[in-house]
Amino acid sequence: MDWPNFSSSRSLPGVIVAAACLLLSGCAMTVSHPRALTPLESFVPLAGDARVWVEPGYEVYGERVSAVLPAAIAKVEAAHYLPFVRPPRVHVCGSEACFKRHVLTPKLSAAVIPDNRLILSPNLDGREKHRLPALLAHELAHLHLGQRIGHYHSTLPVWFHEGWASLTAEGGGAEYATDAQAYAAIRAGRQVKLGARDTPDKRHRAAASGLSIHEFYRQSMLLVGWLKAHDAARFRALALAVQDNADFEIAFWNVYGHAPATRFAGFFDGALTDPVAANDTQAVQAAPAKP
Repeated sequence: MDWPNFSSSRSLPGVIVAAACLLLSGCAMTVSHPRALTPLESFVPLAGDARVWVEPGYEVYGERVSAVLPAAIAKVEAAHYLPFVRPPRVHVCGSEACFKRHVLTPKLSAAVIPDNRLILSPNLDGREKHRLPALLAHELAHLHLGQRIGHYHSTLPVWFHEGWASLTAEGGGAEYATDAQAYAAIRAGRQVKLGARDTPDKRHRAAASGLSIHEFYRQSMLLVGWLKAHDAARFRALALAVQDNADFEIAFWNVYGHAPATRFAGFFDGALTDPVAANDTQAVQAAPAKP
C-alpha cells in the first residue's frame, strides 16, 4: 500500500512465512523472509561511527545521523527499561533508488524491515530534515523490541507497537494528527479496537478501526501514554514482560487483572466527556521513562 511520508515498521503479509511461523513456536520473520534477503553490501560504515552505514556519496547525511544517534539510543533504552541486545545499526539511503531497493513501501521516511534492518530514506536529509531525531528514535524503538522478540511479533498488537514507539520518540511518527483529531475520532465512534487479536498473517492496523493512519498512530500513542501516566510501576512490569516474549494479553491480565478494553474504559470515557482535561496529561505521557 502506498502510504504518505510517514515513519513505520510495517511488514507485508507473507503467506508461506506465516504458515511456517504457525508451526514453529516463537517464530519471527527474520532472514527467512524474502525482504530480508536483499543484500546490503552497497552500504559502507561511516568513518568514526561503525553503527551508521551509508550509501557511498552520502557521508554528510550519515554524519547527521551519527550526531543524533547517541541521544536517540539513550531515549529508547530508558523508555524500554533495558539496553539494546546488540549495538544498533542504521542504514542511510541518500538516494530514492537505494530506499526503494530495500523498502517495499518507498514513500515512508524510515522503516524497520524483516531481519530488523533499520533504513532511513532521503526524505530525512531533504524536506523532512527536522524529523530525523524523532523518527530515528521511533524506529530504534522498533529495532530494540525486535532484537528481543522478533520483527513485529504477532502476539503484540500493532496499536501498542506503534503507540509505544511514538511515545518513546515524544510524538515522533505521530506528528500528522493532533490530540484533538484523535479525540474527535473517538467521539465519532472511531477508536482503536483493543479486543482484536493479530495473527502472523493478519495485522489489525488503522483501517480495522476505521481510522486514518495518522489518527491511528496518535490515538495509539495517547493510549500507551495514558496507561503509563496512570501507573508507571505497572507499565514498567508490562513492558518488561512483553520484552521477555510474553503474550501481550496474558501479560496485561497478569499486570492489571483485566483485559485492555476494561482498563482503557476510563481513557475513552474521559475522551468522550472531557477531552481537554485528558489532553492536559500529554506532558506527562510524553516524558521519557527512567530505567
